[in-house]
Amino acid sequence: MSAPRTTTPRKFLGRLSLPERTYVADALRTETVGGVLLLIAATASLIWANIPALHDSYESVAHHHIGPEALGLNLSVAHWAADGLLAIFFFVAGIELKRELVAGDLRDPKAAVLPVVAALCGMAVPALVYALTNAVGGGSLQGWAVPTATDIAFALAVLAVIGTSLPSALRAFLLTLAVVDDLFAILIIAIFFTEQIDFAALGGAFVGLALFWLLLRKGVRGWYVYVPLALVIWALMFNSGVHATIAGVAMGLMLRCSTREGEEQSPGEHIEHLVRPLSAGLAVPLFALFNAGVSVSGEALAEVFTRPEALGVVLGLVLGKAFGIFGGTWLTVRFTRATLSEELQWADVFAVASLAGIGFTVSLLIGELAFEDDPALMGEVKTAVLVGSLIAAILATVLLKIRNAEYRRLCEVEERDEDMDGIPDIYEEDEPDYHLRMAEIHERKAAEHRRLAEEKAAARLAEVTGGASEENHRPA
Repeated sequence: MSAPRTTTPRKFLGRLSLPERTYVADALRTETVGGVLLLIAATASLIWANIPALHDSYESVAHHHIGPEALGLNLSVAHWAADGLLAIFFFVAGIELKRELVAGDLRDPKAAVLPVVAALCGMAVPALVYALTNAVGGGSLQGWAVPTATDIAFALAVLAVIGTSLPSALRAFLLTLAVVDDLFAILIIAIFFTEQIDFAALGGAFVGLALFWLLLRKGVRGWYVYVPLALVIWALMFNSGVHATIAGVAMGLMLRCSTREGEEQSPGEHIEHLVRPLSAGLAVPLFALFNAGVSVSGEALAEVFTRPEALGVVLGLVLGKAFGIFGGTWLTVRFTRATLSEELQWADVFAVASLAGIGFTVSLLIGELAFEDDPALMGEVKTAVLVGSLIAAILATVLLKIRNAEYRRLCEVEERDEDMDGIPDIYEEDEPDYHLRMAEIHERKAAEHRRLAEEKAAARLAEVTGGASEENHRPA
């Protein structure tokens, strides 16, 4: 009779593979820089819009219309930033999602369950919190989707400012959450914020996407082919009535993100590497500059906590996100019999879940779409997004600071490379060659210490002998 088969419990937030760790580090490095620029742009926007002498100029620039009227593209600067520049942001999000599906954590259905469920709960609970708040307070349910989004760039900027050495597994979890979050945010925008559809323009956009896909499959190269085609697809998607950012994510999903023989990078990863700095460093900060400029006065801040729509956004971001992601994660781990990494605690998961309450970029975009017919309420909801994101950032900062010393220790272990071969030692502990290299290093160090010991001993003996000789020759 054969012995019963045992299965090793799957680790949650365990050590990443080396390629995944390298990818995550590169992606987050760019997002962190972009997040700092986003913070600067948001601050500049608030200052520009709230200094009385400058307020009119901000409104004038943000609402200045440019673009060809004949093509239906005579848009305000703020509109160009929201529909045009954010298409670049969603293009990168599409590539990230494709990579996760074919080469990352979402490739394995068992591993994908956890971030997907956590992200879904992290969107459903904030929406529920908003709906309950407005049902009780008699507010509008139109803004239910505003607190559902997470801004990964802003969250990473907060991490950079507070200097938390968050372990790579937690950073990867946050990044994967944000990728899945972006996907569902795109679906929400496409399904719930499309009122009238121009089927001719939408058909043209689909023809353009089909041509884009065919050119990729044929191996056609050259930015001069794809950039003009992408602009045509974007313009047709915009005129169709479907939010134009959908064109960006659709093109991102079409790129091949798996490597073939002889390739160091897949085409998708290569293009993402080129476009991500444009997205994080220019597109998103400019969107923030022209869309975060709301009036922040004592009266406006008071309305955030008295108007049900604004209060629902704040509570959704601060409470809904934290408890939604944490609850979804805990339940999934509990029922899939996974085990939390021994090096981390559930408090760390809650801290990252709190950090996901920073919902700046996409929340502002959804707020504009939800309340475009009521500019006053739109301004209050935007203020609520800023306030809610700020409270979530402060809460996450406090929670992460409590464990910062432990995070630094874990990061030191992850980064240690004593044999100086460019690969962290923790990934080579099962390799015989690594231990042979370390033995040689320790032998050289031991030989050097023996030589120093002999020199010090000889010097001390000479000193003692010299002292005794002087004592013997001293006159009585």
